[in-house]
Amino acid sequence: MQFTHVHSRSHAGLEAPSVTVEIHLTAGLPHFQIVGLGDSASRQVYGRVRSALLSSHFKWPDFRITVNLAPTDLPKGGTRFDLPIALGLLVASGQLPAQSLDDREFFGELGLDGCIHSFHGALAAAMEACRAHRVCGIAAQDAEKIASVTGGRILAAPDLLTLCAQLKAPTPPLIRTDFAFEAPERQYPDLAELKGQPLTHEVLKLAAAGGHHLLMSGPPGVGKTLAASILPGLLPELPPDTQRQVNLLRDLAGLGFINGPPLRQPHHSSTIAALMGGTAKAIPGEISMAHGGVLFLDELTEFPRPVLNQLRQPLESGEIWVSRAAHQHRYPAQFQLVAAMNPCPCGHAGSRESACRCTPDTIRRYRQGASGPLMDRIDLHVTLRRPPPECLLSGTDTPDYSATVRPDIATARERQLHRQGALNRDLRGENLIAVCSLSSQTQKWLIEAMKTLQLSARSTHRRLRVARTIADLEGSTSVSVEHLNTAVGLREAPTDTDAAQA
Repeated sequence: MQFTHVHSRSHAGLEAPSVTVEIHLTAGLPHFQIVGLGDSASRQVYGRVRSALLSSHFKWPDFRITVNLAPTDLPKGGTRFDLPIALGLLVASGQLPAQSLDDREFFGELGLDGCIHSFHGALAAAMEACRAHRVCGIAAQDAEKIASVTGGRILAAPDLLTLCAQLKAPTPPLIRTDFAFEAPERQYPDLAELKGQPLTHEVLKLAAAGGHHLLMSGPPGVGKTLAASILPGLLPELPPDTQRQVNLLRDLAGLGFINGPPLRQPHHSSTIAALMGGTAKAIPGEISMAHGGVLFLDELTEFPRPVLNQLRQPLESGEIWVSRAAHQHRYPAQFQLVAAMNPCPCGHAGSRESACRCTPDTIRRYRQGASGPLMDRIDLHVTLRRPPPECLLSGTDTPDYSATVRPDIATARERQLHRQGALNRDLRGENLIAVCSLSSQTQKWLIEAMKTLQLSARSTHRRLRVARTIADLEGSTSVSVEHLNTAVGLREAPTDTDAAQA
C-alpha cells in the first residue's frame, strides 16, 4: 500500500481555500476513482492524467487508485487538480521523490501531451499559496505576471516532464519576483473629442472628482456614449488593493490583467445573473467586473425594470453577495454608474431641431422603465443638446485635455480622502453636514430650496455631495450658495410634461 498527499487550492469567489489531494494505491484490479466527484468528472480527469503521464514517459501505476479531495464538504470543480493528482501518483508509485512535494502547492490543467495549462482563478490560488509561505507550482505561461503580483516563490514549467526534472533538482529554479510585469494600459477617448459640450465637460470632471453616479439624457448621436467612454480616462490610478481586486476578478473570468479603471458596457438584453452575478457557480457579474471603474448602461430604459432594481443595494453598499444552492460568494462592486437614455422613444422630445412624434402617455411609459428609487440614487442628471455644426468641424488647441484636467481631479480626491477617508459620494448624514461647513446664510438658502422644490432628505444629501465636490475642485473649505445653486441645477431631470410640450 502506498499513500501520499499534495497541497492544492480550490476556489470560492475571490478566495482559494486549501485542498489536500490524497492518493491511495492498493493491490487489486486496476481501477481509478476520485471520491467526491461524479463518474463523468472522474473519467475526464482519468483520461487527461493518464495520457499526460504516458506522453511524458512515465509509467501508469497498475493499482487500485483512490483519490480524495479533502475537505470533502468543500465544493470543487474545474481542471486545476490535474497536476497535483499526477504528481501524487508519481510519488505514490516511486517515480518521484516524496520530499519534492514538501512545502509546495500545485495546480494546473494537463493536456494529453503532458503540457501544463493555466486555468481561471490561478492568481487567487497563487496569492493564497504565497500567504501560506509555500512554493507555488503553476503553468509557465502565466508565471511571470503572477510572480510580479504576488511577490511569492513561483515554480513554473511548460510541461509535466520538465516540472518533475526541476523537482528532482536540489534547488529548483524559481521565477524572479522582481520581474516588472506591465499590464496593458486601457486607452480611452480624450475629453477634447467631445466638442461643443462645455456643460458635459464640467459634469464629467465633477463625476470623476467625487465618484458621483451620472445620468445623461439627450437625442441620438449627441455624444452620450462618447462621454461615458471618456470618464474612465479621467479617473486617477487605482489604489494597489483595488487594482489587485480588479485583476483577481478578471483572472476569475478568464480575462487578461489591465492597469487602471475598467469600463464595462453590458447590453440592455442582459439578465439579472449577467449583471449581478449568478449561474450555478455564482460567478461575478458586470457590476463586479466594473469594480474600481465605470459601469455604463446605454439605453437605460430598455433594460428590464427588475434587472435595474437589483442595482439599488450594490450602489449603496459597494459589494454584493451572490448565493446559490452550493455556493455563496461575496464580490466587491464599488463601481461608478453612468447611464444614458433618450428623452422619448423617437429621441426628439424637447429638441428644437426635430419634432417629437410621441404622445405624452408614450413618453411617460418609456421613462417609467427606470424606477424612482434608482433614479434617486444617481447624483448627477444632465440633458445634452446637439452642439452647433461649426463646433464639430473646428480643431482644438488642447488635444490632450484629459491629461490637463486629471491632476485637478486627483487633487480633489486627495482632499476628500484626507478630510473624511472616503469620496464625497459615500458621505452620510451628520458627517456630510459637518464637511460641508455651511454658513448660516447658506443654511437658510438651502432650507428655502428644500421647501420650494419639495426635496426629500436623500435628494438634499445628493445635492450637498455634489456641491461639496464643486467646492473641492475650486479648493474651497466650505460650501457656498453658488456651489449649492450649481448642484441643484445638475440634479434636475426634465419632467414628462415639459418633454411632451416641447
